[in-house]
Amino acid sequence: MPTVPPASSFHWPEGKHCAVSLSFDDGRVTQVDHGLSILDSNCVNATFYLTPPLMEQRLEQWRFVARSGHEIGNHTVTHPCTGNLEFTRTNAIEDYTLERMDAELAQANAIIEDKLGVTPRTFAYPCGGTFLGRGETAASYIPLVARRFLAGRGYWEPYPNSPGVCDLAHLLGCSFDALPFNQVKALIDRTIDERGWLILVGHDIRTGDWQGVDPAVLTEICQYLNCKTDIWVDTIASVAEYVRGVRSTLGHVRKQVT
Repeated sequence: MPTVPPASSFHWPEGKHCAVSLSFDDGRVTQVDHGLSILDSNCVNATFYLTPPLMEQRLEQWRFVARSGHEIGNHTVTHPCTGNLEFTRTNAIEDYTLERMDAELAQANAIIEDKLGVTPRTFAYPCGGTFLGRGETAASYIPLVARRFLAGRGYWEPYPNSPGVCDLAHLLGCSFDALPFNQVKALIDRTIDERGWLILVGHDIRTGDWQGVDPAVLTEICQYLNCKTDIWVDTIASVAEYVRGVRSTLGHVRKQVT
């Protein structure tokens, strides 16, 4: 069993008090059409979790994104969610097996590598669901993600990760779709106080959409993050790599002491 160091032993680099990562799911066209210029003008690198069908709609732009410091992540090929949602009923995760999911993870990675020239290092669970199958055959596919990726990101969790103890294969992701700036600011400020890692999750970048981040709000968020010198803003892969390294070192030291 891996040794997890005490949460209080963890320290962020260069005197930072916390980390914040911005992530966007599915590869929706508004992300490159409207969001990319906001992120780039504020020097904020984000993580984009792509599904190949949507990626193909803006392939050249996504190739540019992959070369420009942003992270490209895996979000499956077909985006299976619970069959309780009408839009995914014909592709319900309850009908999946571990073998089928593992094959889809591999397929999505292969397509992204072929089309964009990068291999995803992190994964985002569609709709935040981590279980597949039904009843006695239901199973978590977090172990599959742990074997294939540096990190896996969840969804709909309204609080930051504690870097010393969080499960890198199931990181907490907090939706900021349709949130006003003051609510996002409160999440960021809480993360500073807790010395945590806040992962924000958005979808479209446009106004008036329950599953979209208002461009004006995204601009305010980026500007606020840039003015806070105690926040490390980076992609999920970059922060996860650091967290894993620190915990590995702390675990090694702890073993030597004991």
